[in-house]
This record gives sequence, C-alpha cells and structure tokens, in this order.
Amino acid sequence: MKRVPAVTAALTAALALSLSGCDRGGNTDLGLALSTMNNPFFVGIKEGARAEAEARGLKINITDAQNDPIQQINQVETFTSQNVKAAVINPVDSDAAVPAVGVANRAKVPVISIDRGVNGGRVGSTIASDNVEGGRLAARTLAESLGGRGKVAFLEGQPGTSAARERGKGFEEGIRAYPGIEVVARQPADFDRTKGMDVMANMLQAHRDLVGVFAANDEMALGAAKALGSASGKRVKVVAFDGTPDGIAAVRTGTLTATVAQQPRLLGRQAVDWAVKAARGERLPARVKVPVVLVTKENADGFDG
Repeated sequence: MKRVPAVTAALTAALALSLSGCDRGGNTDLGLALSTMNNPFFVGIKEGARAEAEARGLKINITDAQNDPIQQINQVETFTSQNVKAAVINPVDSDAAVPAVGVANRAKVPVISIDRGVNGGRVGSTIASDNVEGGRLAARTLAESLGGRGKVAFLEGQPGTSAARERGKGFEEGIRAYPGIEVVARQPADFDRTKGMDVMANMLQAHRDLVGVFAANDEMALGAAKALGSASGKRVKVVAFDGTPDGIAAVRTGTLTATVAQQPRLLGRQAVDWAVKAARGERLPARVKVPVVLVTKENADGFDG
C-alpha cells in the first residue's frame, strides 16, 4: 500500500475513527517490537500493551527480536506491510535500531520508543522509566545499607542501550556523595542472569572483600546472588533495578537488599496511548518519564508492578 505523504484533515479523521476500534478493514492497528521476551520486565510491557490495546478495541502485533537488531528491522518491515497506524519499538541497541526506525519513517508510520531511546531517525516520543534518578536512588540505598563505607561492585547492563547508560550515570552521580564507598569493579553482564552469575564469580576471585553490589537489572542481580550464595543480602548487600516478580520475591526473602522498581505494565499501557496520539498527528513531548519506586523488605508484600 502506497501512503500519501501529506496527511489531510479527512485522512486524520478517518484514522481517528479507525483507532477507536472501527472500520479497520482487517489491518493491524499497532506494532510493538520488543528486544526480547526472555526477561520478565519485557513480558510485563507486553501484557500492559496488550491489555490497553484490547480495552481500546485495537489490534496489536507484538514481536520478539530475541536481541537481534536485524530481526527487529525485519519485524518493523512486517508492521509496515500490515498497514499499522503506529509502531512502538523497544530497541535491541540504541544505535542498531536506527535502520528499523528508518523503515517506519519511509513508510510514514509514526514511531514511539519504549524503555530505551533510539540514536537517530524520527521518533515521536520516548517513554521510559526515570533511569538516571533510579540509578541515584540505587546508589543511595546501597551506600546507606553499608553505613557509607566499603568496597562495592557494579554490574552494568547491555552496552549500547540508553537504559544501561542512564542507570550507570545515575549510580555514578549518586555514589560520589559517599566518599567512604569505593567502586572496585564494574563490568557489563548484558542484563542477563547467567552472565550476571559468571561476572560476579569472576569479580569475587579478584575482590574477596566486597560488601556491596549494584546490578542494573533484577536478572543480573539474581545471577550475582547465586554466585554470592548465602552471603547475598547479608554480608554482601545487593541492590537491583526493575521490580520483576522474581526480583520482588528475592527482596522478600532477603536475598536482595532492595530493587528500584519500574512499572512495566504501566509503560506498556502508556506506549499504546502515546502511539494512538502519534497516529492521530498530535504533538508529543520528546520524552515521557515514568517514576520508579524503591522496593525493600518492608514494602515488598504490598508492591504491585
């Protein structure tokens, strides 16, 4: 289907009608290209987006790139062939996602990014947790749990993603307020549980006197906790980021000291809302920040992400 470059008032009105759940002609309304579904956080985004789309009577195609940027480009191409009115992308990599956004741009399909930004192309808005503030909160929580003193390690996320960069920035800023805390090791573990365990095991070989760990997501923190064994949450304080069901359960048992919880279902619902606005041609803010929540043993039972 060839799209007319200029969006007329009549087309805008027809689009608004289509996105209210009427006269879709069998086409898919929205596409959501997730980086992976092998992570509870992104499953939460999927569930939130699907629930919001269903509530609005919209058809949504949700895909899993399995952390492959080439596959993500192909999935966005599929969205355009399905005549979607807007596409939401959760980039595998903030740079590598630029060609995928370009596919949508050339097809005149508005794009919203979620959780991670895209370093190029035309993106209507980026909806993400306040990762920098979350990193600062993690630093403060870890430092205070250690009484402001001790050697700590930092498990970074997947290089090339805005989430990893922003959480690291916030953590670095926050930890500078505690001169008694020394970050003696830092290494990416790609937001992956198994890699988190392996990286933590290697760090412990070199730094047996570690008393604290910040992991930039729950999956890496749970891997680190496995490497730490019975010391996790006790002799070695572990602060995570995400607020996944497994992460919250580990906070409840004391295996993790705390997690800076995102709200993935809320992110997914808001992504659909902003995608609909983009499809209708509404002016959007460049960034929409969703607040994070600190979850500790004291409030874990009442937390619902």
